[in-house]
Amino acid sequence: MNYVTAIVKPEALPVLSSLCEELALPFTVTLHGRGTAVQSMRELLGIKSNENRLLVTVANEERTAALMKAMKEKLHIGVPGHGIVVAVPVKSVGGGKTVAFLNGEGRSAGYVPSLDFQYELIVAIANEGTTDQVMNAARAAGARGGTVLHGKGTGSKDAKQFYHFSIAAEKEVVLIVTAAAQKADIMRAILRDAGPDSEAGTIVFSLPVSDVAGFGFLREE
Repeated sequence: MNYVTAIVKPEALPVLSSLCEELALPFTVTLHGRGTAVQSMRELLGIKSNENRLLVTVANEERTAALMKAMKEKLHIGVPGHGIVVAVPVKSVGGGKTVAFLNGEGRSAGYVPSLDFQYELIVAIANEGTTDQVMNAARAAGARGGTVLHGKGTGSKDAKQFYHFSIAAEKEVVLIVTAAAQKADIMRAILRDAGPDSEAGTIVFSLPVSDVAGFGFLREE
């Protein structure tokens, strides 16, 4: 079972939503985001705007594969500038009924995740307005780009400040997908140049990714 995140241009969202409905995925959530590609790269790829839509859903292995295949066929995922999709394995699910619901089955079922991953999703949570600082560090270590989400922290009253990172202040979340072999270098670079003791105050962690599409620099089938 996977937590699937698809990042596409706003005009592609209706098609993506229809694909999710056709596959009878149990739920979808749509968020607004923006890409981090520099102007020269956007011009090279013919991208006029860096505005994105991020759709998240949960799907079993069969439906994950079907969604990725459909996105490649209908949305041309894999062609530069048309979007990306990543699947993060779900480690555990609360209750057999929930597993059955997410799998689209009528009865409870067990779930055991796979632990063999070639890719990683780096999540960097930084203070508002410091995205460039985070991405400059990441690119210097080999990252090709990322997607930024804007939000507000909701930390407890006892955890208001962690170095320069204010838990309840406005935040920007940077999502970067990379080959597993590059993950450590990118995370070290972010911590060195934009870590907790910097103005960005970045907290960074990574999640395993079971499948990807839309990254020409990674080996995809």
